[in-house]
Amino acid sequence: MNSAAKAVGRKVLTVFAGRGGVRAAGELASGARASSSLADITVQNLESSYTTDVLDRARVLPFRHRQARFSTSFAGEVPKLTHVTTRSEHSAALAVEDDKGYESSSSMEDFVEVGHKLADAARSIILKYFRSGFTIIDKEDLSPVTIADRETEAAMCSILSQYFPDHAIFGEEGGLTMPEGGSDYVWVLDPIDGTKSFITGKPVFGTLISLLYKGTPVLGIIDQPVLGERWVGVQGQGTTLNGRRVRTRSSTALLKDAYLYTTSPHMFSGETEEAFVRVRNEVKIPLYGCDCYAYGLLASGHADLVIEHGLKPYDYLALVPVVEGAGGKITNWSGESLKWLPEVGEHSIGVLAAGTRSLHKAALDLVEERNT
Repeated sequence: MNSAAKAVGRKVLTVFAGRGGVRAAGELASGARASSSLADITVQNLESSYTTDVLDRARVLPFRHRQARFSTSFAGEVPKLTHVTTRSEHSAALAVEDDKGYESSSSMEDFVEVGHKLADAARSIILKYFRSGFTIIDKEDLSPVTIADRETEAAMCSILSQYFPDHAIFGEEGGLTMPEGGSDYVWVLDPIDGTKSFITGKPVFGTLISLLYKGTPVLGIIDQPVLGERWVGVQGQGTTLNGRRVRTRSSTALLKDAYLYTTSPHMFSGETEEAFVRVRNEVKIPLYGCDCYAYGLLASGHADLVIEHGLKPYDYLALVPVVEGAGGKITNWSGESLKWLPEVGEHSIGVLAAGTRSLHKAALDLVEERNT
């Protein structure tokens, strides 16, 4: 280990929170590689600072765009992560394009490893609050948010700022943070997808983590912390559940034999409700109330269709590599692949996922059908 790696000192990564939004990022010393613990990172107040062991230098990256959403008055402890290894030459290395279509000085293995660290951190915080007393806050759109959501997202943002300070982050609670000069890489985070399930003690919510390259999801993670289940999808690779390969159910060829999930029938109205009813009336069994967990069940071959509407980017982007890597198909209600760029914003869309292409086409035909 070189001298720079040995000179691990205590530094402060300042978090500017105004009305919210994590803006801190530690720049890793070039050429150094060392292990450090995040055990002493605490989130005392988003107007204060994160304190951690980092390498020789730390600075705050400027951001050109930020949406302020984090509360400035919650407290909690970020869980201890062991064997956290910095990737020293990430910022300085020359980016090259590989056969998967994305450019990086880090490999996909690096991205997946950090994705697991994000999910581990989220799991630790969520389990601390699940079925315990906590404050529920109603957002402007009347959807509930909890201290667990905000604390979880803050922890994940802190980890990302250490590993990939030149990547953008888009979180449900904190909005978008973009390094100066922009980035082709965007981490999209939903700390608790299915907050209503979480606050009512039902373990079918999940943490959603995705990495986009030039708008395309190349990594997706669905983590269900209570059940200890984690689906990982990587562009061009097979989806795994807790490290074991999974596949969608290919034996269901007809809608009349399909098991369909949607989070709630109340997410549809007007024409979207009519479209949902057309599909629901053709399937064998319609089921409700699984949030992102339904897509994990589909990827593992236990369900055949998922149809939803009103989803934001952080609700659906992580699902894409998971479903596709298991052999399924997932699109919007126009049959287009699911991609996203920051300039598009938080527009809601309809999502349709199926275990097979033929089943997807049959459902999509009903969705697109117009009454004459």
